[in-house]
Amino acid sequence: MKVLITREIPQAGISILKKHPEIEIDYRKGPPLTQEELITAIKDADAIIPVIPDQINKEVLNAAKKLKIIAHYAVGYDNIDIDTATQLGIYVSNTPGDLTESVAEHSLALMMAVGRRIVESDRFTRTGEYRYWDPMIYLGPKFMGKTLGIIGFGRIGQHFARIAHFGLNMKILFHDSNKIDFKDFPAEQCELDHLLENSDIVSLHCNLTEQTRHLIGEQEMKKMQPDAIIINTARGPVINEKALATALKEKWIEGAGLDVFEEEPVINAELLNLDNVVLTPHIGSATREARIQMARMAALNVVEVLINKKPPINLVNKNLISSLV
Repeated sequence: MKVLITREIPQAGISILKKHPEIEIDYRKGPPLTQEELITAIKDADAIIPVIPDQINKEVLNAAKKLKIIAHYAVGYDNIDIDTATQLGIYVSNTPGDLTESVAEHSLALMMAVGRRIVESDRFTRTGEYRYWDPMIYLGPKFMGKTLGIIGFGRIGQHFARIAHFGLNMKILFHDSNKIDFKDFPAEQCELDHLLENSDIVSLHCNLTEQTRHLIGEQEMKKMQPDAIIINTARGPVINEKALATALKEKWIEGAGLDVFEEEPVINAELLNLDNVVLTPHIGSATREARIQMARMAALNVVEVLINKKPPINLVNKNLISSLV
């Protein structure tokens, strides 16, 4: 049985697979596989451990004649054609876990970096412009007691809310398509417009769907406060980047922190030239703990299907089970 791993992952996952001599590992490292390379590589694979840039679309899935599981090395799975996988009887799994805390912490880091203008002031210091103390440069907000609006109140959004509330005494507003009974502390579920109009910081943690694509565009950003900050560690297309660039240039909002991009890894050229946006290369889950656990979870999902002949532990397309009964 062959397992295709499309990118280098922590050894912890490889070690789990190597405990089973029946499993042959096709381990790819370096740049992403092209669509053609992916189609060729997946033809005789029984399992694949892909990463976010891999587009596991209908063409790829139709080429995978033996595939039993897509053990995605990520939580989000908008790069996978779930409907086609389900129609073909292929399990799809993901890797929730320590990533929750890691992404929430990165959201906090971006909020602080944007508000306290860390990147700008670092560059100012490194280039020799810091010649004397100036009480009027790089002013930003104090976050204690501010209002944090969270769009998408799942595991990551809720953990960020806890950090912000208990660490900074922030008031929490949240918007989610589902009714959520959150009892950890007072937090108000509200309509999107109310959240945008009343939040000092807006942080995105929703899945990418047809309903959330360009959820935040020109009209939404015009509703935000002029000293508001927007953070995106979810998926790039949730924000209309062209509108965001305009909002930042024209000071509709004060700043933005982005870990994901609309046409990733391509970044809107206007954003690259702005000082009031902090950009990171999709590293929200880039903690040693999270990446190791993700590797283990992906490998265990493969073992559960190929060796134990069971559904994966972290099954995404749960309706596949009922269709197989």
